[in-house]
Amino acid sequence: MIGEIVAIGDELISGRITNTTSGYAAQKLAAAGYPIRSIHTIGDAVELIGPTIETSLKRADFVIITGGLGSTTDDLTNEAVIQALGLKGIRHPEIIASIQARLPQPSASQRAAMEKLAWVPEDATILDDAYRMAGYILAIDGTPLFFLPGVPPQMEQLLTSKVIPELERRFPRSEQGRIQRLYRTFGLAEAEINARLLSLEEQEGVQLGYYPVGCEVHLSLGLNHSSQEALEPIFQEIDDFIRKQLGPALYGMGETSMAAATGSLLAAAGKTLCVAESCTGGLIASKLTQVAGSSRWFAGGVVAYSNRLKELLLNVDHALLTNYGAVSPEAARAMAARLAAKVNCDTGVSVTGIAGPDGGTQEKPVGTVYIGLFHDKQVTARLHRFSGTRTQIQELTALTALDTVRRALLNN
Repeated sequence: MIGEIVAIGDELISGRITNTTSGYAAQKLAAAGYPIRSIHTIGDAVELIGPTIETSLKRADFVIITGGLGSTTDDLTNEAVIQALGLKGIRHPEIIASIQARLPQPSASQRAAMEKLAWVPEDATILDDAYRMAGYILAIDGTPLFFLPGVPPQMEQLLTSKVIPELERRFPRSEQGRIQRLYRTFGLAEAEINARLLSLEEQEGVQLGYYPVGCEVHLSLGLNHSSQEALEPIFQEIDDFIRKQLGPALYGMGETSMAAATGSLLAAAGKTLCVAESCTGGLIASKLTQVAGSSRWFAGGVVAYSNRLKELLLNVDHALLTNYGAVSPEAARAMAARLAAKVNCDTGVSVTGIAGPDGGTQEKPVGTVYIGLFHDKQVTARLHRFSGTRTQIQELTALTALDTVRRALLNN
């Protein structure tokens, strides 16, 4: 069972927007047992869209098409498919009725947009039962084409709730056993992980994939066997080996984020966390509050970018900042410990550094970051030398700060 993905949009081929939807879809489909053989990214052009989809139809058992379903003039997917495959287009009545219910008195431009959104191939099966998101299934000679919106949240929702269940209905997996797992790591290079797990690649039925994702490396394990029952003990042995080799660098499985993994340890230990941020500007707190239920273990944070606020909000001594500077182990320790004391938290983490692109010196170049930690009534600070763009340094700093807390909790 092999699929292909066609991502459509001038914004993708120009580099204005990163094509995250294809990667998300490929990962989810592979985990469900429907691997993707190839991914194509093309612009909004009728002469490209139709032939590309036709070519994929000849090679694949199913095709995922994302983008080009909107209401603007550059959204050409429906027009191209109808033209290329010799189909009849219709204005879907339920789509029009749904839009009219939300826009009872549309303007001329809104009416035109409504007409365009509702224009689909005649035999299309609409995916969204509420008709609020574009997307449909079209079967050509038994091969399903799944047309999904290019907007990531909408695409992700329809993929998991509609596309994968439809694939399972159309293409039931055989009784052959298969297990798929995703391991998420932080702090180990891809090559190092590969070296530690090289012996597994020699085992029959084992498929390993190594995927750098931002600051992390994700490991995909696929395991096949003639029997699901016989597969379980084999998987357990391999899983134990992977966990031992990855050690504390392994922070989570599947969709678990670093923030969620850290939060689970805090909850299990009955501890609360506060964060004092300078160079990350609230990024750590943002990651933590994305985790549902984080209020049970996350007290909150302070963004003290200026020295003045470090003094006022974090009780960092003026003399300390004058003598050692804001980017120093002394400042990092004070930020973590004094905020924790002020709000009565068990654990406090702080970050202070130079994210760039300016502001660095020979002694403290761009990428110099100190992470302070107050934990178990002890306070420490560690120097890190990061590299990359300002955004990359901030992201790496935030994840390293969370990882610092996570490892401290693991040591307990």
